[in-house]
Amino acid sequence: MGRILILVAVVAGLFLLVRWFVRTPPQQVRFWLKKLALWGGIGTLVALAATGRLPWLFAVISAAIPAIVRVVNLLRLVPMLRQLAASLGLRSAPAAAGTAGGGQSSSIRTRFVEMSLDHHSGAMDGLVLEGAYQGRRLSELGLDPLLELLARWRAEDAQSAAVLEAYLDRTQGDVWRAKVGAGQAPLVEPSGPMSREEAAAVLGVGPAAGEEEIRAAHRRLMQKLHPDRGGSNYLAAKINQAKDLLLGH
Repeated sequence: MGRILILVAVVAGLFLLVRWFVRTPPQQVRFWLKKLALWGGIGTLVALAATGRLPWLFAVISAAIPAIVRVVNLLRLVPMLRQLAASLGLRSAPAAAGTAGGGQSSSIRTRFVEMSLDHHSGAMDGLVLEGAYQGRRLSELGLDPLLELLARWRAEDAQSAAVLEAYLDRTQGDVWRAKVGAGQAPLVEPSGPMSREEAAAVLGVGPAAGEEEIRAAHRRLMQKLHPDRGGSNYLAAKINQAKDLLLGH
């Protein structure tokens, strides 16, 4: 009976893990995997030190160094091999951006950041437009610099702060809110008129997109960014505003 209960617990745990992995944004999965790898490595070192097997680990690492060096040297050849394959016609070019299922993305620009969202994966990233981190991508910054930006943007531009909070929610989960002791931010509505060019960029469609394409892009984005699906009120409002403008509502 005990073995059956253990088996049921293991199966349930695996089911919950797979469910979390499928539903969690890729950036947040990477964040927790890095945490797990870090603490797992520390735990392994502590366990080996406690059992007197640490010298054995160093011996294994020393023996593996030559192989690692060879692999690194081979990896340096990958770009050259790709170029050679492309020149010989052995490697097809990547799908063009902006086509359905081929890298289509949306863009929202505020004073401090230009945020992009991949329609297929739901991955978000942003380019800092002003300030100390100008020209840097949000994905290149650690949590502390991101919170530093958030504090400034909250004081100077609520829309930039709303976009950054959506990025933090998507990539960090509740980690950042726990660190700064922040609850849900007040609702920020899009301000100012939206041009057709901006609306097309928000939905990730071309300037001549038809009604069916506009509605399909809107539906795709709302599935990723609706507040009930882990998105934000601000981004959902921008998406709705873009759809209404392009459809003439």
